[in-house]
Amino acid sequence: MPMNSRRQRRRAVSAAVVGTLVAGLTSGCFAEPSAMPTVRDFLIAWQVGNFEAAAKLTTGADRAAVRDTLGQVGSQLDAASLKLALGVPTTDGRDGPDAIRKQGDEADARFSVKIDLGENGQPWTYTSLLHLKRVGRDWRVVWNPSVVNLSLKQGQRLAVLTEVPKRADILDNAGKSLQNKVLADVVGVYPGQLKSPQKTLEGLARAVRQEQGASLDVERLLGRVRSAPPQNLLPLLTLQRAGNKSLVQRLRQVSGLRVVAQQLPIAPKAAPELVGSLGPATDTTLQQVGAPYQPGDTIGVNGLQLAMQRRLAGTPTVSVVVQNPSGGDTQVLKTWQGVAAQPVNTTLGSVYQARAQAALDGLTAPASIVALKPSTGQVLAVANHGTNGADLALEGRYAPGLTFGLVSAQPSLLAGTTVNTKINCPATAPAGDQTVDAASPGETTLLKLFSNGCSTGLADLGKRTDTAALMKAVADVGIGKSWELPVGAFTGTVPAPADDNAKAAVAAGVGGVRMSPLAMAAIAGAVQSGTWRPPTLLAPPQAAAGPAPVVLNSGVTSAVQQLARRSVKDSATAANVKGAGSVSGIATTVDYKDGATARKVSWFVGFRGDVAFAIAVEGKADTAELAARFLKGAPTVPTTPQRTAPTTPQQPR
Repeated sequence: MPMNSRRQRRRAVSAAVVGTLVAGLTSGCFAEPSAMPTVRDFLIAWQVGNFEAAAKLTTGADRAAVRDTLGQVGSQLDAASLKLALGVPTTDGRDGPDAIRKQGDEADARFSVKIDLGENGQPWTYTSLLHLKRVGRDWRVVWNPSVVNLSLKQGQRLAVLTEVPKRADILDNAGKSLQNKVLADVVGVYPGQLKSPQKTLEGLARAVRQEQGASLDVERLLGRVRSAPPQNLLPLLTLQRAGNKSLVQRLRQVSGLRVVAQQLPIAPKAAPELVGSLGPATDTTLQQVGAPYQPGDTIGVNGLQLAMQRRLAGTPTVSVVVQNPSGGDTQVLKTWQGVAAQPVNTTLGSVYQARAQAALDGLTAPASIVALKPSTGQVLAVANHGTNGADLALEGRYAPGLTFGLVSAQPSLLAGTTVNTKINCPATAPAGDQTVDAASPGETTLLKLFSNGCSTGLADLGKRTDTAALMKAVADVGIGKSWELPVGAFTGTVPAPADDNAKAAVAAGVGGVRMSPLAMAAIAGAVQSGTWRPPTLLAPPQAAAGPAPVVLNSGVTSAVQQLARRSVKDSATAANVKGAGSVSGIATTVDYKDGATARKVSWFVGFRGDVAFAIAVEGKADTAELAARFLKGAPTVPTTPQRTAPTTPQQPR
């Protein structure tokens, strides 16, 4: 049977290839040239898929059976291409001697076979033999299945066995799995029992498309079914029972499909948006993960499961085997050894992760928390609530408002402003294309900047700040840089201000300033420790090297710490929970616009001991209370801000 149209498009045999084969067949050293035309024509016809013509050059068997046997080689191996050459290849690329040997009316012709197994593995090269005899005035190939491969006997077939290693786990920082076993339905087929593989697979693809809108490549699935051992169940989809009942019910109605229930570790136990899930390989996900994964495999579909697919899944061991008529494996002809799966070690701490998720429970608006260790940059918790699967903790884009004062106040302090410097907080002030407000208008000191919700005073400080100094403060805390994380993350954006009014907007954390909870947690960590470190999600040596840490001015960060601590004491008092050290931070609600759309976000950004965190809630929320819910009962941590030297970035593995 000819290779399917997809492979013909992908690996079409060109006239140049045929010409190369003909040239190879006519330039060798032959004992009996008169046998050569038959050898040449047979091999060319087989290679280009003209199996009828090849069968006409044989004797000793029914030509229809010969035609079918030659045609089935490609499908039995799910081959992308097949190339034939006379003789035995040598190291210099030339044919070996005595490619054809003649004895009277009989002859033997040695030839090499190179089969590209496509997604199944690397090219398979071997040598086979044509036995010929003279029939009247012509030479004919004496047909035997061993023409295809010397190990193949009557009634046997080739097949591809794929042994997939057990998938490794994603682990927290204590080495515990972040995955749960859940009830799943494995949907597959017994290839040898299918009356119409094409119709069965079309029914499968149609059901998936109608229920989920996902696309499956029927031609690639068909190739895998034809190459698989006929008697074994071949899995084609693995679906969590929860959320897929309707699809499974529809699939049960497709003739030829089998559904087997199993308990499988394919669901995230915590941080689902980050950890990710497992699911069937669709056209879209296969484009992302590439070979050697194929339709029918269960692969990561999002989060770390997708980003770290190759490490978590390893690569399969692929073998070409000869099978007898009953389907038993009789001989292994070639094996390509796979690579064992390896776990992914994250920095997530289960205690912090659980408390972060619990802090958000019950909210009616989308909300996110990120917590990390300032001394290392290691992320301890990534929690989302009501985000419809989006990882807003890492990728959210919100105006930070007053919380951005952790950065924008630093140039003024560096220029000589002190915590006791008097500042004015007018009720409103222009900042870029909008107006900012003060929670407690009037004259105050910089120490009470955050306590009084003095966005107007922060905007005024920004106007009087040197632009280069302001943008250096932004760069020092990694905003806008690539942090080399394994999953998508928004590292913030701050537009370079063109005038004083734009500087006021930047300083007040509005205008075009946008930050994610992850970016704000990293800024809080920099203030706490005196060094900005790029956040990391994977433990060394799996973590890629991000930007170098930046040591900040100790006097400046000490002053900002005082501002943040005073804010909790005076205004965000709900966050001032006892135990494990004092809490510092800023609670604020920001009204801003994305284009013509009005938005509101409530923040708490702060730190306690060696834990920095950021909370963002879309809409109005008591974020100080949410901070308290997160912090209560957390493990005891150092209470003195740590000013350790920058860590040496880990090199990519």
